[in-house]
Amino acid sequence: MTLCPVEGTLPLTENCHHYDDVSEVPWELQKYWHQRYSIFNFYDYDIRLTDDAWFGVTPEPVATKVAKDIPSHRHSNPPKDTIVDLFAGAGGNTIAFALSEKWDRVIGIEKDAATLACAQHNAAVYGVADAITWIHGDCLDFLARVKGGDNDAKATGKEGKGQKKGRGKGKGLDPSLRLDLSRTVLFASPPWGGVSYRDQDVFDLSTMEPYNLETLHEACRPMEHALYLPRTSDLRQIAELVPDSTDKKVEVVQYCMEGASKALVAYVPAE
Repeated sequence: MTLCPVEGTLPLTENCHHYDDVSEVPWELQKYWHQRYSIFNFYDYDIRLTDDAWFGVTPEPVATKVAKDIPSHRHSNPPKDTIVDLFAGAGGNTIAFALSEKWDRVIGIEKDAATLACAQHNAAVYGVADAITWIHGDCLDFLARVKGGDNDAKATGKEGKGQKKGRGKGKGLDPSLRLDLSRTVLFASPPWGGVSYRDQDVFDLSTMEPYNLETLHEACRPMEHALYLPRTSDLRQIAELVPDSTDKKVEVVQYCMEGASKALVAYVPAE
């Protein structure tokens, strides 16, 4: 089956909630609801989230700062002009990337239809609905398709008819989703496997579910990628993403709100 961009807007469902009063909110979400304006500053303008999305959405100030920090490399050769949010969720980071106006193209991927409907709706609230290409699917499947054609081209030393050098053939992809790997930056804010990570002084990234650090890194390479991870992540595991034989380094940045760290982002260079 060919993977295509979403046409139009997915319908909001009964799982796409906007809670106006704490009495409506499930007990386990009330902590997050009280922080709703930090999560989405425009919450009162009918922002929608599924109940699961409350746990994973990046607070807006952090998403905005991350979007500012990720370089678009427009003046590099070749320029980095496309960013892909691999775990779009309810749209927090994807919207921030679009609002930054640093990218010629912003792509958001989400495999849950109700959550993706929330993300599209929220993007419209922030006025960037037309600036984002949405994909309803699994991000690792998308990356495998994007890289598969590119690897085939490199293996044969030939480019397909009409194919630009360095651009993957994108087997099983709609032509509009075929990417030039050398011009693309990936951002991944994966599920961390629940809130149990808070119980660990140093979080073992090999235990993340459903995708651990090694799985994510292998899926993203050789493209430049930024990984949004728990603040207590084991830095030794992150350092191992780049071999000692190269002079490239992984940059790790802690992102804080009101003096408290919310998460870290590991900026991994392209190979």
